[in-house]
Amino acid sequence: AARAEVLVGPRAGADSSIVRLGAGRVMAITTDPLSIVPALGLAASARLSCHLIASDLWTTGIAPAWASLTFNLPPHLGDADFAAYWEAMSAAWEELGVAVVAGHTGRYPGCDLSIVGAGTLCGVGDEGRYLTPAMAAPGDRVIVTKGCAIEATAVAAWLCPRRLEARIGAEGLARARASLDQVSVVADCRAALRVGVHERGVTALHDATEGGVLGGLVELAQACGHDLRVEQARIPLSAEAAGACAVFGVDPYWTLAEGALIATARPEHAGAVLDALRDEGIAAAEVGEVVPGSGKLRLTAPDGGVRAIETPEPDPYWPAYERAVAEGWE
Repeated sequence: AARAEVLVGPRAGADSSIVRLGAGRVMAITTDPLSIVPALGLAASARLSCHLIASDLWTTGIAPAWASLTFNLPPHLGDADFAAYWEAMSAAWEELGVAVVAGHTGRYPGCDLSIVGAGTLCGVGDEGRYLTPAMAAPGDRVIVTKGCAIEATAVAAWLCPRRLEARIGAEGLARARASLDQVSVVADCRAALRVGVHERGVTALHDATEGGVLGGLVELAQACGHDLRVEQARIPLSAEAAGACAVFGVDPYWTLAEGALIATARPEHAGAVLDALRDEGIAAAEVGEVVPGSGKLRLTAPDGGVRAIETPEPDPYWPAYERAVAEGWE
């Protein structure tokens, strides 16, 4: 049904929806899978699932408050394992300030890892302060936090540490494993939002996930209807991310990058946003600007060539992950 109070519904490039409640208040809502990634373990998988959903909601500028969860568990997942998963998830929700208010739990033949359910998260805020990717406007500066392939790097470090260590060394492997704690943009959003919103600071926030940083930039361009002019050489790419993607045989700019926040800010406030992020220990770089156009990414390659990208490329991560699991990489 078409309802007048739905201000932002499902659309390309939007992480969450916005519903008007009245009296100047709105509700932000998002939903995402819950997963158990065997290489990460139960507790880390639970925390990751919470932060993936919370990251999407925080891109609206509204803090999450309530969660409704469903668990469709494989029959072989025992009570003790589910208890460990749920206890870690409960701790993560408490850390994020989220109350679980409804849910469902069951075991069903045909269900298997790694997707074990889904969560819906919502929060309430002022109507004049919410953000969507559609709000990015010409002249805004484009900022990327942390860099490429963060989640892909973290998974590789825990899935096949010996293979990755042979490429990037022991210290590189340690950094890659530690990047699991960076697979979230909650802190990034909080820091950027402290500067201000709309004309006073940040105009749009977008979570780069499947499709990588370049896919996220294309989605943002589609959402706002303007072009993004970006220099690829300015997008951060760590040595461990480059190594992990080489092991997987994937392009780091187009692969799973949860933990990288794409933000746009008014030009006079972009420096303050970068400073706020760095004050929180979050690496960030200005990589380009929003320009008039029709929803394309105008990407300048390191060799100076420019191409216009209208649609994201398929994320190569999932086939690579499946191959690594099937072949028993260590």
